[in-house]
Parts: sequence; C-alpha cells; structure tokens
Amino acid sequence: MEGAILLLEDEESVRRGVGFTLEKAGYRVYSCGSICEAQQVLRQHQPQMLICDLTLPDGRGLDFIKELRNAGSDIYILCLTAMDSETDYVMGYGAGADDYMAKPFSLSVLTLKVQAYFGRNRKAECGDIAFGKLHININAMRAWRENEEIFLTKTEWRLLMLFVQNPNQILSKSQILTCLFDAKGDFVEENTIAVIIRRLREKLEDDPAKPQYIKNVRGIGYVLRHQMLPGC
Repeated sequence: MEGAILLLEDEESVRRGVGFTLEKAGYRVYSCGSICEAQQVLRQHQPQMLICDLTLPDGRGLDFIKELRNAGSDIYILCLTAMDSETDYVMGYGAGADDYMAKPFSLSVLTLKVQAYFGRNRKAECGDIAFGKLHININAMRAWRENEEIFLTKTEWRLLMLFVQNPNQILSKSQILTCLFDAKGDFVEENTIAVIIRRLREKLEDDPAKPQYIKNVRGIGYVLRHQMLPGC
C-alpha cells in the first residue's frame, strides 16, 4: 500500500467514488461520514493524509481542522468544499488546511494531488531533491543552482527547508517567525522575514525581482511554487 488516507465526507456517493478511486490507485482509505467517526479512526490508526469535507452533520470541517492543528497534528489536510471564493480559501488555509479542491472536482486531479504528496514524502526521505535549476541535498545541508554551489547562512537554510517541506503551501509571516526563531526565544520583528526572504531569493533566483520559486501572497505570506523532482 502507498499510504493511509482518512476520507471525511458525509455524501455517500462522493465518499464511495473517492474511496474506490484512491484504493484502486493503491492507497489504504478509511472512509467516514462524520467528525465523530473520523476521531475514532485517528485514535486507532495513523493516516498520513486527511481529505475533509467542510460541511458535516456533526460540526464544521474548519473547526475540526483547527482542533487537529491545535493538538499538534501534522497530518496533511486537503479540503473538499462547495465554497470556492477567495475568502473561503483564506479561511481554510488559516485554519490549517494544506490544499483545496472545489466541488464538483475531477477524481483524476484529486488522485494526482494525492500522488504528488506521497511522492514528495518519498523524495524527502532520500534527502536529495530538485526543482527548477535548484538541487538540494538535505542530509548534507548543501544546495546548488545549476552547477554552482549556493552558500547559505543557518537562518537562510532553515527558511529554505521550511519552504521545501511545505511546497505550494502559503506560510504566513507569523508561522515563519515561529519556525525560525521562537525555539530560541529570540524577539524578531516581522519585517526581518522580508529581509531574509530577499537575501534567499538573491541566492536562488535568476532574477530576485521576478522570483520563480518563493512568491509573495499579498496580505498573507509567502509560498514556494514549484513541482519537486526526485534527486535520488
């Protein structure tokens, strides 16, 4: 089996279709129609991914996602929702979701998203990944742009790893601050992040003023936009 997925969807036909498709693709799927059932699955199993509807019979999907994140869960969360406005997406990401699909959706695209997530995990385990002109060896803590090695400060490396481990996920300035500095108890202002981002872009990008990789999401934060490729 490729990996374990918790599918939380109250509409039986959708649940059956998604479950059948993902199981056919080689994944172990635990299907639930309510938050109560999903909580039981989480206690009994360790799924790596949650595919979650936002409108459920015993509560709001967003509240359930917040509870998981507040409890320290790092499960990858992909939301299924009939709500597709920008505000809905922002609320979902703010609650802790990693990705979104608006209904009606393509089962083929959903399967590709699932495969991409589990594929990234396998690549990360080998410690060697590539995207665009960049090649990174996580275990050796070394990076190259084309054939030229990039020399990063400790903070720049930690920031790069944060993006690499969360590709295509919007990270707020407060999230970045927490991951980079809170463990040491340092007090750092938010504009410090912009400075570190700029310096990292200068080392990674062909044109830092028009970044291909680390992009700004106005009013929210930053995101690494790129497809990870196997390097091992």
